Amino acid sequence: MAKVRAAVVIMGEVQGVSFRYFTRRVALQQRVCGWVRNLPGGEVEALFEGEETDVRTVLDWCRRGPDAARVDAVRVEMRIYTGEFANFEIRR
Repeated sequence: MAKVRAAVVIMGEVQGVSFRYFTRRVALQQRVCGWVRNLPGGEVEALFEGEETDVRTVLDWCRRGPDAARVDAVRVEMRIYTGEFANFEIRR
């Protein structure tokens, strides 16, 4: 299976609803590495690396988000896998 890297921006009502914490939990469950953070404009940005099927599972979850969130759009840019991450972190 191929390893992939996905740069993601999630738009909508996605801050103040524990989106980053749930994203980290889902990523760890799927063995996906990278990070997630809030952006000043109200979006959430993330970078995911791992097996393609695992990353796609996390991306599918991001399109729904936690119950308290309202996801309006998700912008995904697939990039070349680098393997630079050993875990998944919430960045501030």
